[in-house]
Amino acid sequence: MDRFTLKSVDDVELEAAAHSSNAGSPRGSVLLVHGITVDLDEGGGMFVRLADQLVAAGFDVLRFSFRGHGNSAGTPRGVTVSGECLDLQAAVEEIRARFPGPLSIVAASFGAVATALSLPWLADRLHRLVLWNPVLDLNHTFLAPELDWGRENFGPEQQKVLEASGYLVVDGTFELGRVLFCEFASYRPLDRFAGSEVRSLIVHGDQDSAVSYEIAADAARSRPGTELHTVVGSDHGFDSREREDEAIRTTVAWLVAESDCIA
Repeated sequence: MDRFTLKSVDDVELEAAAHSSNAGSPRGSVLLVHGITVDLDEGGGMFVRLADQLVAAGFDVLRFSFRGHGNSAGTPRGVTVSGECLDLQAAVEEIRARFPGPLSIVAASFGAVATALSLPWLADRLHRLVLWNPVLDLNHTFLAPELDWGRENFGPEQQKVLEASGYLVVDGTFELGRVLFCEFASYRPLDRFAGSEVRSLIVHGDQDSAVSYEIAADAARSRPGTELHTVVGSDHGFDSREREDEAIRTTVAWLVAESDCIA
């Protein structure tokens, strides 16, 4: 594994890690895009384990931390959707420069927002897309939350705190600022995802208390070229080692099968 930094176009330094398959003919490359309060390892190190299994299957892998996350520059309060889109662009350019072959993306939770919004320019660059518990509706998740996690962190009382102080503390640890919440009313990642033609897999727990399983399942059913794998009984982020392993195993198997289709 090679640890290094890359720069977004606005000169923000991002921590990153590259995993080379060392295969004579790699299947392709996979970019891992993390969620809202974590970093390039994803919660509990899921992305590290996913990267290991992808490498074993013949893929090159790149992980990175968005600005304001992990050891990347910036602050949590300064996180914005537009900033994450710039960071994703930098990561895509880096992985394409380092590793040849078809590019796939695995995006978890809030990482699906920047990824979906970037699909128009990713169109001819992206081979396959996997979404884990994806945030596809920002209003439902944050502005008018209907699920337990959203009501706890972004409900009416918390939005009063946001108005007064300019930020909220999510899950008791991660500060998110006012500008991010202003953006939520403007972006519609579901529309961008629905309008894309890239073949996709959605892996989602059907007991998710943070991000709507029903929205993701409806998107999978209505969008051509999209498969849905339901992790039965799982809350957000896959809430046991067994369920995490199921998500990882399903993802790797699907990407391998899809790469075999073009081999």
